[in-house]
Amino acid sequence: MTTATMTRTSRETDITVTVLPEDGKTEISTGIGFFDHMLTALSVHSGIPMHIRAVGDTHVDAHHTVEDTGIVLGQALGQALGDKSGIVRYGSAYIPMDESLAFCALDICNRPFLVFRAEFTNAMIGAYDACLTEEFMRAFAFQAGLTLHCSVLYGKNDHHKTEALYKAVAHALAMAAAPSGTGECFSTKGILG
Repeated sequence: MTTATMTRTSRETDITVTVLPEDGKTEISTGIGFFDHMLTALSVHSGIPMHIRAVGDTHVDAHHTVEDTGIVLGQALGQALGDKSGIVRYGSAYIPMDESLAFCALDICNRPFLVFRAEFTNAMIGAYDACLTEEFMRAFAFQAGLTLHCSVLYGKNDHHKTEALYKAVAHALAMAAAPSGTGECFSTKGILG
């Protein structure tokens, strides 16, 4: 993986993401506290430092900021992975958080797909709409070229369920993006996609 920066500016959001910044630090600012917490968890648990700065129309709601951040982060990760040769490609993880258990399996394959299975009791977690977790994962997967399956198997506390899910994605991503040691593309076709 190499350093990659992507920017997206629209009438609704202005977002810049750097994956693997030169300072090796994670700095997240989206104006949505719980989302910052989730993105920090994604960065730290994947072992991929990220700078994410997002300014959006949060006076409307968090939807545009969360979804567009997923788009830009996915684009930056896709660029950082290059042609995706020399990586393990597949990853999966179960992550518990107190009473909740989440699972993720992913394939870095240039065939975007999302299967999302999670139910939330409350509409909001702080200023973050719980339903936006699926929107973020879809945008992220489709822009990064991931087949992404993620689910919350059980839990009661929506904060715990959501955080376990982001961390499961992070650990699966760390596994999938790890060097394979061959330098070659893991595909019987010889290419991904």
